[in-house]
Amino acid sequence: MLRRQNVWIGLALAWLVLGQDALAQGPWRATRDNTPGWQWLTPAERIEHQARIRGFSDYETCALYRREHRQLISERAQAAGQQVGPGRHDFCKHLPRRSR
Repeated sequence: MLRRQNVWIGLALAWLVLGQDALAQGPWRATRDNTPGWQWLTPAERIEHQARIRGFSDYETCALYRREHRQLISERAQAAGQQVGPGRHDFCKHLPRRSR
């Protein structure tokens, strides 16, 4: 019972702090609005891309995937006679870096 009450209190606080719209949107997702080259990915690749981004635990691995993904998208864009716009943010920046 106490656990359920804590969940409701947490949701109420989130609603007060973030606003009702933030809760309705759900978790962050890669979309055509925030992922350069979205149009050059198949639906299966889009799902895989989102899952991989959510699964990284360190910056280096994430950054390597990000570079490889960017290269793939750039090649597909060039084949279509277009260019990929610059990425707006580094989706890996929140991850810890491995100590050397």
